[in-house]
Amino acid sequence: MNFKKIFFLLLIIPLLSFSTHKYYLSLTQIEYSNKSKSVQIIINVFMDDIETALNKDYNIDLQLTTKKELKNNDNYFIKYLKEKLHFKIDDLAKTFHYIGKEYDGDLVYFYLEIENVKDLKSLEIKNKILMKHFPDQQNLIKIKVNKKHKSILLTAKSDKGLLKF
Repeated sequence: MNFKKIFFLLLIIPLLSFSTHKYYLSLTQIEYSNKSKSVQIIINVFMDDIETALNKDYNIDLQLTTKKELKNNDNYFIKYLKEKLHFKIDDLAKTFHYIGKEYDGDLVYFYLEIENVKDLKSLEIKNKILMKHFPDQQNLIKIKVNKKHKSILLTAKSDKGLLKF
């Protein structure tokens, strides 16, 4: 190999190793509480991705974690989550209550709850969060019911899953 080729390889390989690769992944953690007879849900998504989706869908400018952040942003989060996230427990459609959100670094955590769930034998979830704007989006669902753990990965092509206990 001549000197130019070696020099080129020595220059280009380090540059390629620093190229950014964006992952589109959310995590939804679900736990059934026998004590409170409720399903507790925590969803974490990348802040820039949810901000992009809501800004485009609702023609707004959220500007999360800045002084210009919209004061009523929870209204947009609630609307978005109600459009993109649906649950069936034991074949019955259930609505969730939005408890709130929390920012942590580059993530937003959403806290939701489904109340008055006497038992949970099956959970069907349809999760289309971020899929409209990010076709490579994957939504990982992890659930714990009575010490049993299950998980499922949802994508744009397969945005619904059924977990039985």
